[in-house]
Amino acid sequence: MLPDAETLTKARLALSIDGPVATITLNAPERRNSQVPSLWYALTDIGASLPDDVRVVVLRGAGDCFSAGLDVGLLGPDGVEGEESVRDLMSAPDQTIIDTIDRYQRGFTWLHDPRFITIAEVHGYAIGAGFQLALACDLRVVADDAWFCMKEAALGLVPDLAGTKPLVDLVGYSRALEICATSRRVSATEAAEIGLATVVVPAGEISEATADLTAALLAADTGAVRETTALIASARSEDLESQRLLERTAQVRRFRALSG
Repeated sequence: MLPDAETLTKARLALSIDGPVATITLNAPERRNSQVPSLWYALTDIGASLPDDVRVVVLRGAGDCFSAGLDVGLLGPDGVEGEESVRDLMSAPDQTIIDTIDRYQRGFTWLHDPRFITIAEVHGYAIGAGFQLALACDLRVVADDAWFCMKEAALGLVPDLAGTKPLVDLVGYSRALEICATSRRVSATEAAEIGLATVVVPAGEISEATADLTAALLAADTGAVRETTALIASARSEDLESQRLLERTAQVRRFRALSG
C-alpha cells in the first residue's frame, strides 16, 4: 500500500502519480531535503506499491537543492524527533547494524526495478545520501548549477546506501575511488564529462528537460522498454554468452506478445 499523506509528510516526501508517471519530491526545503530513516522506509513502500501502469519515476528536490544527504541531527546526542538514532545504532551489535542498514538500502535499490525507468532531477547539490539517491536512478537530468559530493569519508564513514556499485559502473574504478576518498565536489560540467550526468541543462530549464525525456521514454512500447531495461542492467554483470541467451529469450517474449 502506498504511504498515506501523513506518513509522507513525516518522511519529508511528497508523491504524485499522473498516469504512467510517478513524481517523488524530497519535500523538506527548510532542512535542505536532508534524509532520515522514515524517508528511506517510505521510499521502499512506494517502490513496492506503485501501480503497474507506472513507467517512469521522477525524483526531485523542493527548494534550492536536491538533497544535502543525511540529517546530521541523527548523529548528535539529541537525535531527530520521531526518528531512529544513527548515533545509537553505532553501539548496537554488528548484526543489528548490518540488518538495519539493509533496510535503509532498500529505499534506494528498488529504483533499479526494470518495471520503470527512474530519473533523478538534480539541481543545487546532492551530497552523501543525496548523491547516492541520484546514483540509484537510471538517468540523471542535471542543472548546470549542480554539484555532487560523497562526503562520508570526511565524516569517518563509508557510502553505505548502495551507491558504490552504480558509481563505479558509471565512471570506472579509479575515478569513483578518487571521488569517494577525497570527498571533493564534482561539478555539473565534470559530471557530464565522466558519464555521471545523462544531460546537463540550464537550471531554469531542468523541469522542461525532464518532461521532454519522460515523454521520449513513454513513446516506445511498454513491454519492449521494460525488457530492454532488464537487458541493459544484466549486461553489466553477465558474460557474453549468458547475455546473448538473455537477449534471445527476451525476444521470444516480445514475439509472443506481438503475435497475440
